[in-house]
Amino acid sequence: MKPAGVVRKVDQLGRIVLPKSLRKRYQMNEGDPVEILVSGDHIILERYRPRCVFCGSLDQVSDFKERHICNQCLVEMNQIKETK
Repeated sequence: MKPAGVVRKVDQLGRIVLPKSLRKRYQMNEGDPVEILVSGDHIILERYRPRCVFCGSLDQVSDFKERHICNQCLVEMNQIKETK
């Protein structure tokens, strides 16, 4: 991880403001979902991208009944269905 060289204070409601230069660099717009991850004693902010509910993959993820599933898991599920 590379430090951005920016320090911000947390406000009374627990909010921080991401500098415009970072929002622009990472193409983050007002209303975009942000995922909060924890790794050891680090807090990591990422633009939210849906992950497969089964394997966690970010590749070729589709919506199915309000859940996210990748094509590989879908293929595997179809193979299981065909063997029954």
